[in-house]
Amino acid sequence: MKIAILTLATIAVTTHPAAAEDKYIDDRSDAAALVRSLYNAVNRKEYGRAWDYFGDQKPAKSFGKFVQGYADTARVDVVTGGISEEGAAGSTFFQVAVAIKATSKKGDESIFAGCYTARVANPQIQETPFTPLHLDKGALKPASPDVSLSDAVPASCGDGQPLPAGDPIRDQILAAFRTTYAATCQTLAPDAEPGAADPELHVLKYHYSYSPDSDEQEARLYKFNCGYGAYNSNEVYYLTDSIGGFRQLQFAEPELDIRFEDPDERTRLKSMTIIGYKATDQLVNSDYDETERSLTSFNKWRGIGDISSTGKWIFRNGDFALIHYEVDPTENGEIDGQPVLDFESAP
Repeated sequence: MKIAILTLATIAVTTHPAAAEDKYIDDRSDAAALVRSLYNAVNRKEYGRAWDYFGDQKPAKSFGKFVQGYADTARVDVVTGGISEEGAAGSTFFQVAVAIKATSKKGDESIFAGCYTARVANPQIQETPFTPLHLDKGALKPASPDVSLSDAVPASCGDGQPLPAGDPIRDQILAAFRTTYAATCQTLAPDAEPGAADPELHVLKYHYSYSPDSDEQEARLYKFNCGYGAYNSNEVYYLTDSIGGFRQLQFAEPELDIRFEDPDERTRLKSMTIIGYKATDQLVNSDYDETERSLTSFNKWRGIGDISSTGKWIFRNGDFALIHYEVDPTENGEIDGQPVLDFESAP
């Protein structure tokens, strides 16, 4: 993998007093020129051109909503700064530092700053139809009202570190997620919000407990939101290993025989026994704890949460192991789960 940081000798600024004076600019020669072309299209009200500067990950749920987003905008001035570049998985990714000043039709001005990510697949191996350099996404946030447009430009994007979109395995993991869950995950539906299927990334450094003096290992945990119900969400996880591979995580859960004093009321528990174990490919209402390096889930069996199951899986030796599981099976209006498995005190 080769990473290069390109610092522009001067910051490129596009400013004009009136939209009518904006000359047509359609330049894909580098990421900064592409961003300037995007806002040139916006200022000229050529929204179809602006929309198509983006690849599969469009900036709005629909073209109509994209156009509507500029309904109150008179013009946008843009400043671009440094560019970082990384080659990975047959593509080259660029991040460009950007600040924009949006002027409303009433004359109000707002400044936003952040980074755009652009991508191009290796032109030498592409066939027809050719896909040129395009924008993957942009992440701009409101800047301080006291800062000028030029001063709002981030010092850099990437800073020599791998770009999130350029992770060598990220594209493969995203493809695996899409292939497996295209028909079942709401975040992959055609009408899903842009970026809904983007993963959350956590980097885990570790040593094997049986070889504490060995070289430090690194794993990456990718969390994908799958969908949301009335009171539960579902998440899918992938984990990379130290030699460049990846796999989808499967989580051990106990299978229980639950019996009640009165099966019709289900308010008083008679017994709860583990009769086996099974694996699930999704967790419910789950979170990753950076400090403990653990995943936890809270599966509500009904909305008020008085019947539910909770689990905890801890990361050690390059994998996640179930160390705690409790269940609240009684429909009594109280949250009073009982542990059925507890190894939290284990070393």
